[in-house]
Amino acid sequence: MKKTPPRKPASRSSKPVAHHAHMRHADKVARPTAVESDPLYIVRRSRIHGRGVHAARRIRSGTRIVEYVGQRISHAEADARYEAKLKDDGHTFLFVVDDEICIDAGIDGNAARYINHTCDPNCETVIQGRRVFIEAIRTIQPGQELGYDYQLTWDSTDDPAELALYACRCGAAQCRGTMLDSEPLDKARKRKAAAKRKRAATRLKAAGKSGGVRKA
Repeated sequence: MKKTPPRKPASRSSKPVAHHAHMRHADKVARPTAVESDPLYIVRRSRIHGRGVHAARRIRSGTRIVEYVGQRISHAEADARYEAKLKDDGHTFLFVVDDEICIDAGIDGNAARYINHTCDPNCETVIQGRRVFIEAIRTIQPGQELGYDYQLTWDSTDDPAELALYACRCGAAQCRGTMLDSEPLDKARKRKAAAKRKRAATRLKAAGKSGGVRKA
């Protein structure tokens, strides 16, 4: 492979470099911001899994570190896109925003996608205006790896062999052994529905005692 020799600095008498007439050109070049010149984090090899995100300098508790970005897609699209892949791969970049939107950081994602799961997190995820941010929940020292609890969703009917792909290797003293949420979605839905019915029945009973329910 040939190396390109370094260019000599142009003299004052040098002719300006010609550009295409329709190339965009900025009015000015901004100076680096404090975050850009002194970044909060760097991506490098992780002791937990693959690449991880580590503090480049001291990060105070409560600091909003980075936004989790990527292609915003529907849940149906996410299922269709990764149905085959997830059968033999426990790694996912999908983040649930709400009942309608998922973020696929595998496409147009940033460093946030490399933040690993841990059962002893120093970060948490915050949703604001349908955007996802990672914030520090305690002071993180330089060199320490950033991590949050993935709480991956699952159903009690899922294949145990598939669920085993999401084993956790964070090494924390209180590691629960999995990146999965502690309660499956189907059971959570039933529990919430039962609680909702109970609250409705309690309100109806209280209204009846206070005379709030009248017959037509």
